[in-house]
Amino acid sequence: MTANAFLRVSRRTTSPRNVGLVGQRPNPGRRRLIAVIGPAFVVAIAYVDPGNFATNVQAGADYGYTLLWVVLAANLMAMPVQYLSAKVGIATGRNLAELCRDRLPRPVTWGLWVQAEVVAMATDLAELVGGALALQLLFGIPLLAGGLITGAVSLCLLVLQTRGFRGFELAVAGLFGVIVVGFLYQAVAVGAPAAAVAAGFVPSLPGSGGLLLAAGIIGATVMPHVIYLHSALTQDRFAPATDVPGRRALLRLQRLDIALAMGIAGLINISMLVVAASAFTQGRLGNVAAPDANIGGLHELLGRVSGQPAALAFALALLASGLAASSVGTYAGQVVMQGFLARSVPVVGRRLLTLSPGLLVLAGGIDPTTALVYSQVLLSFGIPFALVPLVLLTRRSDVMGSMVNRRSLTMLCGAVASIITLLNVVLVGAVLTG
Repeated sequence: MTANAFLRVSRRTTSPRNVGLVGQRPNPGRRRLIAVIGPAFVVAIAYVDPGNFATNVQAGADYGYTLLWVVLAANLMAMPVQYLSAKVGIATGRNLAELCRDRLPRPVTWGLWVQAEVVAMATDLAELVGGALALQLLFGIPLLAGGLITGAVSLCLLVLQTRGFRGFELAVAGLFGVIVVGFLYQAVAVGAPAAAVAAGFVPSLPGSGGLLLAAGIIGATVMPHVIYLHSALTQDRFAPATDVPGRRALLRLQRLDIALAMGIAGLINISMLVVAASAFTQGRLGNVAAPDANIGGLHELLGRVSGQPAALAFALALLASGLAASSVGTYAGQVVMQGFLARSVPVVGRRLLTLSPGLLVLAGGIDPTTALVYSQVLLSFGIPFALVPLVLLTRRSDVMGSMVNRRSLTMLCGAVASIITLLNVVLVGAVLTG
């Protein structure tokens, strides 16, 4: 059986576990491709969330183009990770959290669930703070009020998910497009010396401060909650009683989805850092007191060196990022709880719970960019707890059947997990030693 034989036209449904491709007529050619493109673009929004804005702006302002290689490396590491997650859903019809509950000891499952919930709160903190900051930059709305507005709008986006996956995916893809267009415009407007940009892709690490930002960049890029989410987006998307050749055909199409989405997300992240480095360099060379090295400072500086349209594009991209990523983060939290515990809570109740840390940060007057950077460092610590079970389970033939990982893929993803874990250990040492 080929992919054409079972890819089906979607229909509206209120069950998130039954949002697959159903119906009778196969989708040839372009319609087949359109039917399977989408999960990676939902996931990719988490790779360009406000936490990425904060870490990339901080890196560009403090170290120029020096950490561009970290951004590139982080995005390259993300691709095989998301591929494994998508593969789990297609091969088993189960998402990663469900497989952990099925296959791992109960104490381990409970521990993974607790840390995943902490990660979910850190994620939502970043999205909420980013959306609030964008509303303040655009309209002068106080941060706390902006946080409440961001939370309410992202909840409305989640309603689309209950009506079928396509509406939610299209809404998220539309906001993703706003971010792409915004940074394309900024990259052109601000200008950057090609030689300096190229030099930034040569690995180097400027001290403990650079190490902290490197950990934050990786934490903002390889996101633990979407490692769980991607498997859920593919597990019920396709007819479950599919033969192995058909599933392999679907997996090949998912590789294309991942390559497109992650590639665009990587270019956006590189553009973020380049825009920040160029703007702050031009500001300093102009003998004008450069603003603080944070998101608000870059917005102000873009208005000076590139004009108000560039500053507006930046703020709109930040707002789109906060709204879309917040919805995706809450959706991932639902997947995590339902998978690990076989139970769920109403979306509104969960939304109020995960909003709390972000609202406390906004109410406490903590610098938004600082909060965003440290939230991403916390996310970096959560990556191994999602990635290690993913690698261990996908190498088992009793879990994956004939779609078990090749040794080379297991070794590659194991190396990614090891690098990130080692980076975290070094980071702890750097923080403890001052």
